[in-house]
Amino acid sequence: MKSQNERKRTFMMIAVPILLLFFAFNTLPLIKGFMYSFTNFRGYGTKFDWVGWRNYIDLFTDTRVGNSYWFTFKLALVATILINILSLVMALALNAKIRFKSFLRGMYFVPNILGALVVGYIFSYIFTYILPALTSTASMLANKNLAWIAIVIVCAWQSIAMNTLIYISGLQTVPEDVYEAASLDGATGWNRFRYITFPLIMPFFTINMVLCMKNNLMVFDQIMALTKGGPAQSTESISFLIYNNGMGGGQFGFQSANAVIFFIVIVIISVLQLKYLNKKEEQL
Repeated sequence: MKSQNERKRTFMMIAVPILLLFFAFNTLPLIKGFMYSFTNFRGYGTKFDWVGWRNYIDLFTDTRVGNSYWFTFKLALVATILINILSLVMALALNAKIRFKSFLRGMYFVPNILGALVVGYIFSYIFTYILPALTSTASMLANKNLAWIAIVIVCAWQSIAMNTLIYISGLQTVPEDVYEAASLDGATGWNRFRYITFPLIMPFFTINMVLCMKNNLMVFDQIMALTKGGPAQSTESISFLIYNNGMGGGQFGFQSANAVIFFIVIVIISVLQLKYLNKKEEQL
């Protein structure tokens, strides 16, 4: 009995500080941000007025906010599709019987270890100096129509590593005798992937799609390192707009409302993805 009480006391000593830290640095700022979304607080000073739902109403008529949502959704959709296609192809290759398989897996995971800002600044140098010198053209980052593609490339380059690892984990759960039985039935190549491999790793595909979409919707570091929202605000993601105008633009209350709406949007998209993909899992 005494040992059980000591275990409970130990667990409480571990859990309570963590819960307090989580509340102090996550839950409390979330509550305060929600409260500030109903004010005209500028982010500094102590004076502000309650404005009710005005910030939320103004969000739907603000062209800059609308453009940032359009850019973010476009980037997230393209990047998510590209990342998952390339990750699945790489996972299939790295799961095959090839030499130096463990070494190659480690090498392909390196981009995920590097910080997003570090990767962004490296690619910024490549896009600004190296590629223009090789192609005799202007930098992609200076072109309103091409800058978003550069951001997609950087997001994909860094995210593919983790997605590939998850797909490899899924491929290793597929029993070998399933493939042997399929070979006896004449299933090879694309048919084996379509009717056997993919249905069996569908739960891992669901995980990758949901996490990848969520991460790309919240893209920030790459934009900070590459374009800072330019040129001409053409690459302003929602996260970057909230940070830039909320922290330094005197729109803390307004951008707090934007953050609340953005949080709801991400939750809705994630739930819809899960429901749709889980239904597909049951059908396969």
